[in-house]
Amino acid sequence: MLNIAPGTRVYLACRPVDMRNGLDGLAAKVREIAGADPFSGHLFLFRGRRGDYLKALYWDGSGLCLFIKRLERGRFVWPPIGDTTLILSPAQLAILIEGIDWRRTVVPEPPRLPELV
Repeated sequence: MLNIAPGTRVYLACRPVDMRNGLDGLAAKVREIAGADPFSGHLFLFRGRRGDYLKALYWDGSGLCLFIKRLERGRFVWPPIGDTTLILSPAQLAILIEGIDWRRTVVPEPPRLPELV
């Protein structure tokens, strides 16, 4: 299970990438696909063509981390293929990693601060 710090964004690359890519290859894909900095402290998710393999790239402050998961049965639910990225909530990330359809979850609006009267 991944614990995501508050304020960390989870970027999901909609286009499959070559799963032979390692840290440097995926860091280049972060810049190319998401237009983001791989050293920003955000989490970046990539999927292979078959859909049963997932890689996550994350900068923890001292180095790049590469997390990998392969489903033994089934495929990860992914948005339609395109040159875009989506931003997921930490709850959607947890559901995605388990191989469950994360698109059926609804992200609630953040709570409003109470007004002083």
